[in-house]
Amino acid sequence: MEFRIERSALAEAVSWAARVLPVRSPVPVLGGLLLDTEGGRLRVSGLDYEASARIDVEAAEVLRPGKVLVMGRRLLDICKVLPEGPVECAVEGSRFTVSGDGARFGLSVLPLDDYPALPSLPQVRGTVEAAEFAAAVADVAVAAGRDDTLPALTGIRLGLDAEAGTMTLAATDRYRFAVRTLPWKAAATGGESADVLVSARRLTEIARSLGRSGLVSVALDAGSAGFEHAGMRTTVRLVDGRLPRHDKLFAMENPAVAVVDRARLVEAVKRVSVVADGDSPVQMAFSAADNSVHLQAGYEDDVASQRLPATLEGAQEMTVAFNPGYLADALASFEEPSLRLLMMGAGQRAMVTGCGAGSEAHRHLLMSVKPQLA
Repeated sequence: MEFRIERSALAEAVSWAARVLPVRSPVPVLGGLLLDTEGGRLRVSGLDYEASARIDVEAAEVLRPGKVLVMGRRLLDICKVLPEGPVECAVEGSRFTVSGDGARFGLSVLPLDDYPALPSLPQVRGTVEAAEFAAAVADVAVAAGRDDTLPALTGIRLGLDAEAGTMTLAATDRYRFAVRTLPWKAAATGGESADVLVSARRLTEIARSLGRSGLVSVALDAGSAGFEHAGMRTTVRLVDGRLPRHDKLFAMENPAVAVVDRARLVEAVKRVSVVADGDSPVQMAFSAADNSVHLQAGYEDDVASQRLPATLEGAQEMTVAFNPGYLADALASFEEPSLRLLMMGAGQRAMVTGCGAGSEAHRHLLMSVKPQLA
């Protein structure tokens, strides 16, 4: 094998494929990246037992086709320090060499025969806009659980509705529940509806890495999900179990509804939270009489507060309190200038949505806590 390529193109491909490599593995070859120059292009692949990644690079000049398996993280470290400009890569006996602008590196070659075959892409169900998909995953991922003893809660529900032409993403850790709906186009063949659970950590990495333009192909089967975009292909094993349905949970009868400026509320929550020790709550007292919300956090002499303009409908007054981190995550997941807060009362459910058309496409449910300010 021998090929030439620009350092930036090689580094980008190696970095993308190396995302799936295990940090530690009892199987040494799983720490490797497979470089394949068959067909006049460079293909870089990596996998572990949960995910796989493959990227095709057309910008390589192939001098001798072939395959080589090398330690992926070591190759990534080399790519980061290579000089800018063209790079020459070749297999010389049992060594893979990388050289450019006077710098030269050698890597031991791993046994190709021991490397497992990459899983194939599942049945393609349809396509979704890359930028909208990445934004939607980021919006709901903040609500996913972090406790590996409850695996289902660490996942994001990916629901495909072929009849409605919508994709629904949802995540919850039992204290908050985020849902985002976006359009998708079902494939002419195999575009059936589906409802699966994908690791929130893996799906976040995938969505960030696939680019911000063009269409992403979404593929599913009984055990895995796959995504393909612009020469990049990745698969991930599904998480067992299901998330609770959000339909009834999100149904709120006669809530008090407040409207507040998002940017000002984000800054106010950040400001008063500096005195909130641990998970002590941020209290929000809404008043219809003077169209305001009074934020306060802290206890006794260590307190902080701020008053903002806000409208309140459905009640004359309403006081709720939230975990400051959960509240900040929820607010940061929206981009609209104004937000609506639907509130049932202290210690009960509260919903955050945007204002205006399409506000139902993104909803974030929070459990309020009882105010404990002295």
